[in-house]
Amino acid sequence: MKLDNYDKAILKALQNNGRLTNQEIADQIGLSPSACLRRFKALDESGVIIGYRTLLDSKKLGLDLMALVHISMDKHTKERFSEFEKTVISMPNVLECLLLTGQTADYQLKVLVKDLEAYQDLLLNHITQITGVSGVHTSFVLRKVVNKTAMPIL
Repeated sequence: MKLDNYDKAILKALQNNGRLTNQEIADQIGLSPSACLRRFKALDESGVIIGYRTLLDSKKLGLDLMALVHISMDKHTKERFSEFEKTVISMPNVLECLLLTGQTADYQLKVLVKDLEAYQDLLLNHITQITGVSGVHTSFVLRKVVNKTAMPIL
């Protein structure tokens, strides 16, 4: 889908505030509500918009410790990777799982837990129990310097 300036403006507005009404977006970008709604529906149906989320404050939920976990696998086979991915998808404390190249690790997980004790439980009773995991290296996040959820709309 080729995006014009109005489409980009709609996407930027929604990324900044997903609760905006169609009328508010139309007013903000200088379109009529009906034209804005048509464009929004086209963006949604084309798959450019893939979902809606509510952002939560992890500290207020008692999730004070974020860790980046680098995972090395013993074999680089489709089956090993598939099983690993299927398992980590089901772990609620895993916020993100990235398959890597150019590193000594095969995966990077971003995990969020209550404290070190909860991390130890996640590591020893769940992550290291996945077939094929041969190495784990963890870095703990001290502070989030940049924490964006909005993608650049160029």
